[in-house]
Amino acid sequence: MRVPIIAGNWKMHKDVQEAVSFIEEVKNQLPPADQLETAIAAPTLCLVPMVKAAEESPLKIMAENCYYKNEGAYTGETSPYALYQAGIHHVILGHSERRTYFNETDELINKKVKAALANGLCPIVCCDDTMRRRVAGKKVHWVVSRILADLHGLTNDEICHVTIAYEPSWAIGTGESADPDQAAEGCYLIRQTISDMYGDEVANNVRILYGGSVTTSNINALMAKNDIDGVLVGAASLNPETFLQLVHH
Repeated sequence: MRVPIIAGNWKMHKDVQEAVSFIEEVKNQLPPADQLETAIAAPTLCLVPMVKAAEESPLKIMAENCYYKNEGAYTGETSPYALYQAGIHHVILGHSERRTYFNETDELINKKVKAALANGLCPIVCCDDTMRRRVAGKKVHWVVSRILADLHGLTNDEICHVTIAYEPSWAIGTGESADPDQAAEGCYLIRQTISDMYGDEVANNVRILYGGSVTTSNINALMAKNDIDGVLVGAASLNPETFLQLVHH
């Protein structure tokens, strides 16, 4: 059985004090992790204080990115080994903003996924589509090639520790969410691709999330879809009250 997950992605928001205050406000109002997993991805500087603040609560603290090397002369990068040692067990990889602003390729993301898994981290691998491709009539079918590239070379055991997030880039930060049927179609195609790669049993155990302008107004309709196992939330996760509304949708 796939346990649903509500995950917030703060991006480059909040300082350490604000982050810890957020955790203190929400941590005792969350459901048990075996019913619904809750998580927040935050800037690297905030992670260690947040892990400490979230101790003995169901809330998971996630990294927003990592590099594919554990150490070395890579100024400004974050080691997956160091993240795990700091108590971080999940990391977002391949977000459309990383692909767009920092020119991350599928080849690089694949290296990061493998490095994260080798260090005990569970990757949330993002794949997107673009309005251009949608207008061209190709809908979201192209995500198949992206998933093949990002997950290339993973074993059956490794893929079971991966979560996929379908995030149309045209919906991120725009206020224009994919409608529930569009979101479900993308998640369904991703699951079918994983089934082709690893078989039905594995595919039925991999969680697939939707992300892109998720709000308290559309979360119920999204979560009602069979192939949507949760959401990756941006702006709506920054406010404690709103985050709790999403969690208790």
